Amino acid sequence: MANLSLDEVDLQILQCLLENALSSNKEIGERVHLTGQAVGARVRKLRDMGVIEGYTLRWNPDKLGQRVLAFITVYMNTNTAHEAFRRFAEASHEIVEMHRISGEGCYWLRARAAGIVELNRLLEELLKFGNYKLALSLEKVKLSEF
Repeated sequence: MANLSLDEVDLQILQCLLENALSSNKEIGERVHLTGQAVGARVRKLRDMGVIEGYTLRWNPDKLGQRVLAFITVYMNTNTAHEAFRRFAEASHEIVEMHRISGEGCYWLRARAAGIVELNRLLEELLKFGNYKLALSLEKVKLSEF
């Protein structure tokens, strides 16, 4: 952040948007002691600088039947399988987040499934690309966006 010209008010506005992206500029302005118009200008500046890349929605996957949350470390079999694996992961509805990692393993996945049967199907597909290590979430303790 050293190259960005952000001040404390910009960071407060960002925090407000992280808490609720639907907050109006007026509501945010009341919290940071600015007019809604001034907040709007700062939000545009944050978007132009690439600090704000877009807006998202927090949802409850349990309500839609996706009760199993799995964290999977994938160990690729060969160097030539990476591109095919990435295509597979992009197409998979169960894989909701993927990172290329250093250290132990090649990729880290966050996956959601309706149940163990569906998760097992995904794991069987992963074996085409390599081995994996699996951890299941028992409880979400903290969610931090900032």
